[in-house]
Amino acid sequence: MSSPGEDLRQLAQQSLLSHFADVCEGTIIVDATAHVVWMTDRYAEHLGIADPASVIGRMVEEVIPHSQMRQVIDSGRPIMLDIMDFGKGSFVVTRLPLRDSAGQVVGAVGFMLYDDPRHLAPVFARYQQLRAELAEAERKLAEARHTKYTFSSFVGIGPGCSDLKLAARRAARTASSVLILGETGTGKELLAQAIHAAGPRADKRFVAVNIAAIPETLLEAEFFGVAPGAYTGADRRGREGKFKLADGGTLFLDEIGDMSLALQAKLLRTLQEHEFEAVGSNRLETVDVRVIAATSRNLEQMVSAGSFRADLYYRLNVITLKTPPLRERPEDFPLLAEHLVDHVCRQQGIPVHGIAPAAIARLKLHDWPGNVREMSNVLERALLMSDGDLIDADDLDRVMPAAVPQAMPAGKEIGMAGAVAQAERAAILDALARCQGNKAQAARLLGISRAALYEKIAAHGVLTAVA
Repeated sequence: MSSPGEDLRQLAQQSLLSHFADVCEGTIIVDATAHVVWMTDRYAEHLGIADPASVIGRMVEEVIPHSQMRQVIDSGRPIMLDIMDFGKGSFVVTRLPLRDSAGQVVGAVGFMLYDDPRHLAPVFARYQQLRAELAEAERKLAEARHTKYTFSSFVGIGPGCSDLKLAARRAARTASSVLILGETGTGKELLAQAIHAAGPRADKRFVAVNIAAIPETLLEAEFFGVAPGAYTGADRRGREGKFKLADGGTLFLDEIGDMSLALQAKLLRTLQEHEFEAVGSNRLETVDVRVIAATSRNLEQMVSAGSFRADLYYRLNVITLKTPPLRERPEDFPLLAEHLVDHVCRQQGIPVHGIAPAAIARLKLHDWPGNVREMSNVLERALLMSDGDLIDADDLDRVMPAAVPQAMPAGKEIGMAGAVAQAERAAILDALARCQGNKAQAARLLGISRAALYEKIAAHGVLTAVA
């Protein structure tokens, strides 16, 4: 005697099959040997069969060439949605295995859902849209996890840049930790990406974390992830941290000097043991990550003051690279300014502009505390305010603080050339003082062009400006 639950299950199955048979375009049933045992009149009509009884007992492939019903019987798995071609027609079908009370496959049933595949057009359109959206999201995520910059992106031809890139290329060939030191805006992350792109992990992820931009209370979760249900409001599926995301690749820790001592200890353990625990978890996970750290702070002084762990400093400071400030790279100004102008023009979608020699000379009068990032901002503002095809010194004057050249230090021995240079410098200082810093008027007073004035100011070694 069957149980009430079993009776209900059989009733549901029979009801479902009956409902499908009523609403679809036709039904066919085959036995365990794929012989047709039943076909509805509507199914037969769509296939051009005058009498459904005439196909009973025949192999299904004899009636419907290339039928997949035998595959359903052999595998015991349904084919939920398919296009069945027959003659000149195409039909949307679904095929399900039939089982006895012991669970053995005893046949299969096929339903013709639509007699025209175009009925599925809205479904396929939505499916294709979702696939396209997913592919685009995956593409953007992949781009975000890979580097955008190489060593060619670090623009500079002077000895400072050349020596730095040579040392960075050596570092790229190793798996050792790298510590990049330098002022803000000197291209520390760009250099880190270039090291990753030139190394053996280039095909793996590059994951960056700006420690200064993340609240201290969230940093541990950001690094190590969160276990499922670790705390109220946490994602039930958990969340991977940056170490897990960077597994096999490179983790860039920007502004490492802003990290608390407590988190420094946990970071050190991960770097030493190559393992960590997610927040709210007691399970250790192993990880293989190359760490590149950067800071604008003086870590040696912080170690002496006790605000940065000495053992972590030595762990990070295997290879040290120092990005030079812009004020120490006067020979790079022409090439760098041209590169930045070209980048801004392309980014803004405006015609490519040039930059005049006088404008380069004007750039050299500023000390650039914000370095390359500041220069990029200045050039972008000058471009947006310029009406011509060439950025001139006047365009920069409108967006930069007034610059006054420095006099040569006293008490220094000079030759004839030095005396001439000192006289020119003194004349320039005097003219600017009389004209209250107006360089156009000062140039007229000196009897030279404004461009020549800028070039002379730069030629006399004036690299630091005062507002």
